[in-house]
Amino acid sequence: MKDLHELKLIRELTHFRDDLIQCHELDRVYVEGNSYPIIAFSIGNQSDSVPTLGLFGGVHGLERVGSHVVITYLTSLFKQLSWDQELRETFKHCKIVSIPLINPGGMSLHKRSNPNGVDLMRNAPTESNSENPTFLVSGHRLSARLPWYRGEEGRPMEIESQALVNFCKDQFFNSPATITMDFHSGFGMKDRLWFPYARTSAPFPNIKQVQNLVDILDETIPHHIYQIEPQFDSYTISGDLWDYIYDLHREENKENNSILIPWTLEMGSWIWVKKNPLQIFTAGGFFNPIKSHRYDRTMRRHMLLIDFLFRASRNYQSWK
Repeated sequence: MKDLHELKLIRELTHFRDDLIQCHELDRVYVEGNSYPIIAFSIGNQSDSVPTLGLFGGVHGLERVGSHVVITYLTSLFKQLSWDQELRETFKHCKIVSIPLINPGGMSLHKRSNPNGVDLMRNAPTESNSENPTFLVSGHRLSARLPWYRGEEGRPMEIESQALVNFCKDQFFNSPATITMDFHSGFGMKDRLWFPYARTSAPFPNIKQVQNLVDILDETIPHHIYQIEPQFDSYTISGDLWDYIYDLHREENKENNSILIPWTLEMGSWIWVKKNPLQIFTAGGFFNPIKSHRYDRTMRRHMLLIDFLFRASRNYQSWK
Protein backbone atom coordinates (compact mmCIF):
# COMPACT_ATOMS: atom_id res chain seq x y z
CA MET A 1 0.00 0.00 0.00
CA LYS A 2 1.29 3.45 -0.92
CA ASP A 3 2.17 5.26 2.28
CA LEU A 4 -0.29 7.93 3.41
CA HIS A 5 0.86 9.91 6.43
CA GLU A 6 -2.63 10.45 7.83
CA LEU A 7 -3.42 6.74 7.64
CA LYS A 8 -0.17 5.99 9.45
CA LEU A 9 -1.31 8.27 12.29
CA ILE A 10 -4.73 6.60 12.35
CA ARG A 11 -3.16 3.13 12.41
CA GLU A 12 -1.13 4.20 15.42
CA LEU A 13 -4.43 4.99 17.15
CA THR A 14 -5.67 1.46 16.43
CA HIS A 15 -2.73 0.09 18.44
CA PHE A 16 -4.09 1.50 21.71
CA ARG A 17 -5.35 -1.41 23.80
CA ASP A 18 -8.26 -0.35 25.96
CA ASP A 19 -11.64 -1.93 26.64
CA LEU A 20 -13.28 1.45 26.04
CA ILE A 21 -11.90 1.80 22.50
CA GLN A 22 -13.34 -0.10 19.54
CA CYS A 23 -11.85 0.14 16.05
CA HIS A 24 -13.73 -0.71 12.86
CA GLU A 25 -12.63 -1.03 9.24
CA LEU A 26 -15.77 0.10 7.44
CA ASP A 27 -14.62 -0.52 3.87
CA ARG A 28 -11.67 -0.23 1.52
CA VAL A 29 -10.97 2.07 -1.39
CA TYR A 30 -8.75 0.88 -4.24
CA VAL A 31 -6.57 3.36 -6.11
CA GLU A 32 -3.94 2.56 -8.74
CA GLY A 33 -3.19 -0.86 -7.28
CA ASN A 34 -3.21 0.38 -3.69
CA SER A 35 -5.92 -0.15 -1.07
CA TYR A 36 -6.85 2.29 1.66
CA PRO A 37 -9.08 1.42 4.62
CA ILE A 38 -11.82 3.66 5.98
CA ILE A 39 -11.20 3.33 9.72
CA ALA A 40 -13.66 4.32 12.44
CA PHE A 41 -13.53 4.48 16.23
CA SER A 42 -16.11 4.16 18.97
CA ILE A 43 -15.00 5.17 22.47
CA GLY A 44 -17.05 4.51 25.58
CA ASN A 45 -20.36 2.74 26.10
CA GLN A 46 -20.95 0.71 22.94
CA SER A 47 -24.73 0.96 23.11
CA ASP A 48 -26.38 2.89 20.28
CA SER A 49 -28.75 4.52 22.78
CA VAL A 50 -26.37 6.70 24.84
CA PRO A 51 -25.53 10.40 24.32
CA THR A 52 -22.99 10.65 21.53
CA LEU A 53 -20.46 13.05 20.04
CA GLY A 54 -19.34 12.37 16.47
CA LEU A 55 -16.07 13.70 15.00
CA PHE A 56 -15.41 13.42 11.27
CA GLY A 57 -12.74 14.63 8.86
CA GLY A 58 -11.20 14.14 5.46
CA VAL A 59 -14.35 14.22 3.34
CA HIS A 60 -12.34 16.28 0.85
CA GLY A 61 -8.92 14.85 0.11
CA LEU A 62 -7.17 18.20 -0.12
CA GLU A 63 -8.33 19.28 3.34
CA ARG A 64 -5.81 17.38 5.43
CA VAL A 65 -6.04 19.76 8.37
CA GLY A 66 -9.54 18.53 9.27
CA SER A 67 -8.30 14.97 9.65
CA HIS A 68 -5.34 16.22 11.67
CA VAL A 69 -7.57 18.07 14.14
CA VAL A 70 -9.60 14.90 14.73
CA ILE A 71 -6.49 12.70 15.01
CA THR A 72 -4.87 15.15 17.44
CA TYR A 73 -7.94 15.14 19.66
CA LEU A 74 -8.26 11.35 19.62
CA THR A 75 -4.56 10.89 20.38
CA SER A 76 -4.84 13.15 23.42
CA LEU A 77 -8.05 11.43 24.52
CA PHE A 78 -6.59 7.93 24.24
CA LYS A 79 -3.54 8.88 26.29
CA GLN A 80 -5.73 10.54 28.89
CA LEU A 81 -7.76 7.36 29.28
CA SER A 82 -4.62 5.62 30.56
CA TRP A 83 -4.56 7.71 33.75
CA ASP A 84 -7.83 9.66 34.15
CA GLN A 85 -10.24 7.49 36.13
CA GLU A 86 -12.95 10.16 36.20
CA LEU A 87 -12.91 10.29 32.41
CA ARG A 88 -13.17 6.52 32.23
CA GLU A 89 -16.17 6.65 34.54
CA THR A 90 -17.76 9.31 32.32
CA PHE A 91 -17.47 7.06 29.28
CA LYS A 92 -19.62 4.42 30.95
CA HIS A 93 -22.62 6.60 30.15
CA CYS A 94 -21.78 8.12 26.75
CA LYS A 95 -19.51 7.72 23.76
CA ILE A 96 -17.50 9.46 21.07
CA VAL A 97 -17.56 8.04 17.54
CA SER A 98 -15.24 9.10 14.76
CA ILE A 99 -14.07 8.58 11.20
CA PRO A 100 -10.93 10.74 11.03
CA LEU A 101 -10.41 10.19 7.28
CA ILE A 102 -13.49 9.49 5.18
CA ASN A 103 -11.80 9.91 1.79
CA PRO A 104 -8.36 8.26 1.97
CA GLY A 105 -8.27 7.61 -1.78
CA GLY A 106 -8.77 11.26 -2.61
CA MET A 107 -6.17 12.29 -0.06
CA SER A 108 -3.65 9.87 -1.54
CA LEU A 109 -4.21 11.47 -4.96
CA HIS A 110 -4.13 15.06 -3.61
CA LYS A 111 -7.67 15.56 -4.90
CA ARG A 112 -10.73 17.19 -3.39
CA SER A 113 -12.92 14.45 -4.84
CA ASN A 114 -12.74 10.72 -4.29
CA PRO A 115 -10.82 8.58 -6.84
CA ASN A 116 -13.92 8.46 -9.07
CA GLY A 117 -13.96 12.24 -9.33
CA VAL A 118 -17.03 12.59 -7.10
CA ASP A 119 -17.29 15.31 -4.46
CA LEU A 120 -18.58 13.30 -1.52
CA MET A 121 -20.27 16.35 0.01
CA ARG A 122 -22.39 16.64 -3.16
CA ASN A 123 -23.07 12.90 -3.42
CA ALA A 124 -26.18 12.31 -1.29
CA PRO A 125 -29.65 12.04 -2.88
CA THR A 126 -30.83 15.47 -1.71
CA GLU A 127 -31.71 18.36 -4.01
CA SER A 128 -31.35 22.07 -3.41
CA ASN A 129 -34.45 24.18 -3.93
CA SER A 130 -32.45 27.37 -4.31
CA GLU A 131 -33.60 29.63 -7.14
CA ASN A 132 -30.04 30.93 -7.54
CA PRO A 133 -27.61 28.02 -7.16
CA THR A 134 -23.94 28.85 -7.57
CA PHE A 135 -22.77 27.46 -10.91
CA LEU A 136 -20.76 24.26 -10.39
CA VAL A 137 -20.18 24.96 -6.67
CA SER A 138 -23.74 23.97 -5.72
CA GLY A 139 -23.17 20.57 -7.32
CA HIS A 140 -23.54 19.34 -10.90
CA ARG A 141 -23.60 16.19 -13.03
CA LEU A 142 -21.70 17.55 -16.04
CA SER A 143 -18.37 15.74 -15.76
CA ALA A 144 -16.09 14.13 -13.18
CA ARG A 145 -13.31 16.30 -14.63
CA LEU A 146 -14.91 19.36 -13.05
CA PRO A 147 -14.87 20.03 -9.30
CA TRP A 148 -18.04 19.63 -7.22
CA TYR A 149 -19.26 16.72 -9.39
CA ARG A 150 -22.17 14.84 -7.78
CA GLY A 151 -21.81 11.54 -9.64
CA GLU A 152 -24.08 10.03 -12.27
CA GLU A 153 -27.77 10.43 -11.59
CA GLY A 154 -29.42 7.23 -10.40
CA ARG A 155 -26.20 5.53 -9.31
CA PRO A 156 -25.73 4.42 -5.69
CA MET A 157 -23.74 6.67 -3.41
CA GLU A 158 -19.98 6.28 -3.46
CA ILE A 159 -18.36 3.74 -1.13
CA GLU A 160 -17.11 6.47 1.20
CA SER A 161 -20.49 8.21 1.41
CA GLN A 162 -22.33 4.97 2.12
CA ALA A 163 -19.77 3.97 4.75
CA LEU A 164 -20.40 7.25 6.59
CA VAL A 165 -24.19 6.89 6.42
CA ASN A 166 -24.12 3.28 7.59
CA PHE A 167 -21.75 4.08 10.46
CA CYS A 168 -23.97 6.91 11.68
CA LYS A 169 -27.08 4.73 11.52
CA ASP A 170 -25.34 1.95 13.45
CA GLN A 171 -23.78 4.18 16.09
CA PHE A 172 -26.29 6.83 17.14
CA PHE A 173 -29.68 6.70 15.44
CA ASN A 174 -31.17 5.43 18.72
CA SER A 175 -29.29 7.92 20.90
CA PRO A 176 -31.35 10.41 22.92
CA ALA A 177 -29.02 13.18 21.71
CA THR A 178 -26.13 13.33 19.26
CA ILE A 179 -23.91 16.22 18.23
CA THR A 180 -21.61 15.72 15.25
CA MET A 181 -18.81 17.91 13.93
CA ASP A 182 -17.39 17.57 10.41
CA PHE A 183 -14.07 19.40 9.95
CA HIS A 184 -13.39 21.25 6.68
CA SER A 185 -11.18 24.06 5.39
CA GLY A 186 -10.85 26.25 2.31
CA PHE A 187 -13.48 28.96 2.66
CA GLY A 188 -13.26 32.45 4.11
CA MET A 189 -11.10 34.41 6.52
CA LYS A 190 -12.96 33.28 9.66
CA ASP A 191 -13.65 29.94 11.28
CA ARG A 192 -17.32 29.26 10.73
CA LEU A 193 -19.64 26.89 12.56
CA TRP A 194 -22.38 25.87 10.16
CA PHE A 195 -25.62 24.12 11.00
CA PRO A 196 -28.19 22.77 8.48
CA TYR A 197 -29.58 23.13 6.05
CA ALA A 198 -27.14 23.31 3.13
CA ARG A 199 -29.75 22.69 0.45
CA THR A 200 -32.42 25.21 1.42
CA SER A 201 -33.05 28.41 3.33
CA ALA A 202 -36.13 26.83 4.91
CA PRO A 203 -35.98 26.90 8.72
CA PHE A 204 -34.00 24.07 10.32
CA PRO A 205 -36.48 21.97 12.35
CA ASN A 206 -34.22 22.01 15.42
CA ILE A 207 -33.30 25.68 15.26
CA LYS A 208 -34.47 26.15 18.87
CA GLN A 209 -31.99 23.54 20.11
CA VAL A 210 -29.24 25.07 17.96
CA GLN A 211 -29.88 28.48 19.49
CA ASN A 212 -29.86 26.97 22.98
CA LEU A 213 -26.47 25.39 22.24
CA VAL A 214 -25.13 28.65 20.84
CA ASP A 215 -26.28 30.54 23.94
CA ILE A 216 -24.52 28.02 26.18
CA LEU A 217 -21.36 28.23 24.06
CA ASP A 218 -21.38 32.03 24.22
CA GLU A 219 -21.80 31.94 28.00
CA THR A 220 -19.24 29.19 28.57
CA ILE A 221 -16.56 30.39 26.13
CA PRO A 222 -17.40 34.10 25.75
CA HIS A 223 -14.32 34.93 23.68
CA HIS A 224 -14.56 32.10 21.16
CA ILE A 225 -13.54 32.84 17.58
CA TYR A 226 -16.40 31.20 15.67
CA GLN A 227 -18.89 32.82 13.33
CA ILE A 228 -22.05 30.73 13.76
CA GLU A 229 -24.59 30.59 10.94
CA PRO A 230 -26.71 28.27 8.80
CA GLN A 231 -24.71 26.95 5.87
CA PHE A 232 -27.11 28.42 3.32
CA ASP A 233 -25.95 31.88 4.42
CA SER A 234 -22.73 31.16 2.51
CA TYR A 235 -24.06 29.01 -0.34
CA THR A 236 -26.55 26.22 -0.99
CA ILE A 237 -25.65 22.81 -2.36
CA SER A 238 -27.32 19.64 -3.54
CA GLY A 239 -26.20 16.30 -2.17
CA ASP A 240 -25.00 17.40 1.26
CA LEU A 241 -24.33 14.27 3.32
CA TRP A 242 -25.28 15.83 6.65
CA ASP A 243 -28.58 17.13 5.30
CA TYR A 244 -29.26 13.57 4.18
CA ILE A 245 -28.19 11.93 7.45
CA TYR A 246 -30.18 14.44 9.49
CA ASP A 247 -33.33 13.82 7.44
CA LEU A 248 -32.88 10.03 7.69
CA HIS A 249 -32.49 10.30 11.45
CA ARG A 250 -35.53 12.54 11.78
CA GLU A 251 -37.66 10.20 9.66
CA GLU A 252 -36.66 7.17 11.73
CA ASN A 253 -37.30 8.95 15.04
CA LYS A 254 -40.74 10.44 14.45
CA GLU A 255 -42.19 8.53 17.39
CA ASN A 256 -39.53 9.37 19.97
CA ASN A 257 -37.55 12.31 21.29
CA SER A 258 -34.16 11.52 19.75
CA ILE A 259 -32.28 14.52 18.37
CA LEU A 260 -29.31 14.96 16.03
CA ILE A 261 -27.52 18.29 15.54
CA PRO A 262 -24.89 18.03 12.77
CA TRP A 263 -22.34 20.85 12.69
CA THR A 264 -19.64 21.69 10.17
CA LEU A 265 -16.50 23.58 11.17
CA GLU A 266 -15.25 25.43 8.10
CA MET A 267 -11.76 26.61 9.01
CA GLY A 268 -11.01 29.93 7.34
CA SER A 269 -7.94 28.95 5.35
CA TRP A 270 -7.72 32.23 3.44
CA ILE A 271 -6.03 33.79 6.46
CA TRP A 272 -3.22 31.22 6.18
CA VAL A 273 -2.76 32.13 2.52
CA LYS A 274 -2.87 35.85 3.29
CA LYS A 275 -0.03 35.47 5.79
CA ASN A 276 1.98 33.13 3.54
CA PRO A 277 0.99 33.72 -0.11
CA LEU A 278 3.66 31.41 -1.51
CA GLN A 279 1.91 28.39 -0.03
CA ILE A 280 -0.70 28.49 -2.83
CA PHE A 281 2.02 26.99 -5.03
CA THR A 282 2.29 23.90 -2.81
CA ALA A 283 0.04 20.85 -2.85
CA GLY A 284 -2.95 21.61 -0.65
CA GLY A 285 -1.56 25.03 0.21
CA PHE A 286 -4.90 26.74 -0.27
CA PHE A 287 -6.56 24.49 2.31
CA ASN A 288 -3.99 23.81 5.04
CA PRO A 289 -1.63 25.70 7.36
CA ILE A 290 1.89 25.15 6.03
CA LYS A 291 4.04 27.04 8.54
CA SER A 292 4.65 24.86 11.60
CA HIS A 293 3.57 27.48 14.15
CA ARG A 294 0.25 28.00 12.34
CA TYR A 295 -0.28 24.25 12.17
CA ASP A 296 0.38 23.94 15.92
CA ARG A 297 -1.97 26.82 16.67
CA THR A 298 -4.71 25.22 14.56
CA MET A 299 -4.31 21.91 16.39
CA ARG A 300 -4.69 23.73 19.73
CA ARG A 301 -7.43 26.21 19.01
CA HIS A 302 -10.29 23.77 18.39
CA MET A 303 -9.67 21.41 21.32
CA LEU A 304 -11.70 23.62 23.66
CA LEU A 305 -14.64 23.52 21.25
CA ILE A 306 -14.55 19.73 21.02
CA ASP A 307 -14.41 19.42 24.81
CA PHE A 308 -17.40 21.76 25.05
CA LEU A 309 -19.39 19.69 22.55
CA PHE A 310 -18.55 16.51 24.45
CA ARG A 311 -19.87 18.02 27.67
CA ALA A 312 -22.92 19.39 25.86
CA SER A 313 -23.75 16.00 24.36
CA ARG A 314 -23.65 14.41 27.81
CA ASN A 315 -25.75 17.19 29.35
CA TYR A 316 -28.28 17.34 26.54
CA GLN A 317 -31.16 18.11 28.90
CA SER A 318 -29.74 21.62 29.25
CA TRP A 319 -30.38 22.48 25.59
CA LYS A 320 -32.74 19.84 24.20
